[in-house]
Amino acid sequence: MSNKKQIRIGLIGTGLMGRIHTNAYKRIPDFFSEFEYMPVLQAACARREDKVKAFAEQWGYASYETDWKELIAREDIDAVDICTPNDTHAEIAIAAAKAGKMILCEKPLSRTLEEGEAMVKAVEQAGVKNTVWYNYRRVPAVTLAKQLVDSGKLGKIFHYRANFLQDWTINPELPQGGDALWRLDVDAAGSGVTGDLLAHCIDTAMWLNGGIKDVSAMTETFIKERVHQGSGKVQKVGIDDACLFHCHFDNGSLGLFEATRYARGHKALYTFEINGEHASIRWDLHDMNWLEIFDHKDESQVRGWRRVHITEGEQPYMNRWWIPGTSIGYEHSFIHQAADFFLSLQTGEPCAPTFQDAFETQKVCQAVLDSAASKSWKDTEVTWKG
Repeated sequence: MSNKKQIRIGLIGTGLMGRIHTNAYKRIPDFFSEFEYMPVLQAACARREDKVKAFAEQWGYASYETDWKELIAREDIDAVDICTPNDTHAEIAIAAAKAGKMILCEKPLSRTLEEGEAMVKAVEQAGVKNTVWYNYRRVPAVTLAKQLVDSGKLGKIFHYRANFLQDWTINPELPQGGDALWRLDVDAAGSGVTGDLLAHCIDTAMWLNGGIKDVSAMTETFIKERVHQGSGKVQKVGIDDACLFHCHFDNGSLGLFEATRYARGHKALYTFEINGEHASIRWDLHDMNWLEIFDHKDESQVRGWRRVHITEGEQPYMNRWWIPGTSIGYEHSFIHQAADFFLSLQTGEPCAPTFQDAFETQKVCQAVLDSAASKSWKDTEVTWKG
């Protein structure tokens, strides 16, 4: 790596996303060896010294910190990766931008529009590279869907529908708050399935189909009170357990979205379908290496839905991996995003989704929550350029 330009990574947060992101960085030198810029695992940061020390040793970080402010202040850190709960994103990102660090931030960008706007302003004023880890864009089948839409193969788009279904919070004895369950605490998370699951669906949808203009939504919190692990007291649950909304896109198409953590039997069912005048496509995370296509231009004798296995070298990202007919997995979507970030340092192009792109998704999330609260249509004020 002596002839490469090293980007020294400071990782903040050593939970699931910290492991996934680190794995992505470790694969770049192996599978993208021609890149000019390469990641170096310089420092990991978490509050508990025993935990972060063990993480750094296991994953190969050169050092560790227990205070994120100390990590950001270090001159040997070039890029800060934020893998912490949502309530810390804004403070860390703004401090990192002021320190001149590149920033890679887990989704969603922020809890609120006010936080998100301040984060966008900070990176723009500092002129630092930034991206948000909406990883599903980098699933090869989803990237191929983008190419098909952009090519005009589908023609005019009429419908976009998506869902993201889980079942892990049905148990009424499950507490809220704490390291593992901060997503159930509204103060830490900002919202429930809207910011956690629908944010993914919204980012993908606007990337594929353009800006969302307005929304009409409803939410439900099925279990109204839970014990909070911080206080030990029974407290009101402030997050949404389920959310449904429909919308208009800027291109005139209609959208239908659903997310819940109360769909028994589903662990991570994420699907989308797009219907156009000439063709339709659909994708399912559980079958992530396949894209289903219906093309009305096919001869009537053979016209129908067909499944395309995304494993050929000519298909997005697949020339980096194995032989045709063999599959890649969830972790590769993060590897692809990390690779795109390091390539962007070489080309000078932004690495989408940027903070600004993710802020547009945040606008939709907020409009969804506002619509559900007021039981009325809400404009998103999205200005989509992604």
